[in-house]
Amino acid sequence: MEKIYLDYAATTPTDPQVVEAMKPYFTDIFGNASSIHAFGQQARKGMEDARQILADFLGARTDEIVFTSGGTESNNTAIFGIAHALKTKGNHIITSQVEHHAVIEPAKFLEKQGYKVTYLPVDKAGLVNPEDVKSAVTKETILISIMHANNEIGTVESVPEISKIAKEYKICMHTDAVQSVGHIPVDVNELGVDLLSLSAHKFYGPKGVGALYIRKGTKISPYLHGGDQERGRRASTSNVAGIVGLGKAVELCRQKMDEEGRFQASLRDRLIKEIPEKISDSYLNGHAAKRLPNNINFTFAYIEGESILLNLDMLGIAASTGSACTSSSLEPSHVLLAIGLPHELAHGSLRITLGRWTKKEHIDYLLEHLPGIVDKLRRMSPLYEGK
Repeated sequence: MEKIYLDYAATTPTDPQVVEAMKPYFTDIFGNASSIHAFGQQARKGMEDARQILADFLGARTDEIVFTSGGTESNNTAIFGIAHALKTKGNHIITSQVEHHAVIEPAKFLEKQGYKVTYLPVDKAGLVNPEDVKSAVTKETILISIMHANNEIGTVESVPEISKIAKEYKICMHTDAVQSVGHIPVDVNELGVDLLSLSAHKFYGPKGVGALYIRKGTKISPYLHGGDQERGRRASTSNVAGIVGLGKAVELCRQKMDEEGRFQASLRDRLIKEIPEKISDSYLNGHAAKRLPNNINFTFAYIEGESILLNLDMLGIAASTGSACTSSSLEPSHVLLAIGLPHELAHGSLRITLGRWTKKEHIDYLLEHLPGIVDKLRRMSPLYEGK
């Protein structure tokens, strides 16, 4: 039985070309990039080449790229770094109710330290209203953090509009672009952001490496203290092999993104059309048009999403109910609750995310078996009796 992976939002397979690009940096080019001898400088060159590739991809300068261990560290660095650097200016942060936990949890931690945080609501499609952002601004506001694309429901937020508001009030603007980089165009100048987070394993690079874009002139305190790596902004011996892998992954995305996006969007739209035709009482979550090309999120009434996952897994299909970072939680998705779903519906969600190696035949197979799984589970559910 062929295994079918439809959980690319959780993580992506590392592209074989990325693995090949990384290999020499584990054995032959193994030097510490901070060393001044030839071994170190050879490693440094690989790292700086990757920095240039990423900067060009984002429309940034090379000195605006800080390499990190991934999206969580990038988000934490942005939030804590701005909060600490600007604490004499103010103590108010604006974010949304649908952010990833790597944004929400740092915000909650800062609340315990005396900071004030506004968690903006979203509409039923998951969109933050820019006017709500504007209304939430106070004289104490020092940071606005609104994600670029939602990791669970795929909705793409109006970041350029929100960034204009931030600029008008001279407030730092951060966006979590972990789900969007490598899948849709991301240009820091078009978005108008001061800080942007990304993670390599979401676009066919290795796990354990990411980056934070910091616009030149942005005042930010380092999150990790120690050495003076990354121009003193992020202490720690550089993960050269991982950074080289990130650069190669970006290079491949630049070549493939448009074609992959079109193909994945066609499969996405097929699922959005055919699932409600084949399964009654099924509801699309997220914006119908303003969404990532590879994300499909449905709620099926009367059943639990985990039961769907287990049945799909027995057929060789891997999907999810939402964020992999909270998969062990028994609580329903905070994103689905924020868009207005009642608890019983929020528990019945299925997230299908497509990627580089998704085939039309995989979607055929899913559509062949998903209706039967839902029907079987509903017949077993007391919630469905008498329907």
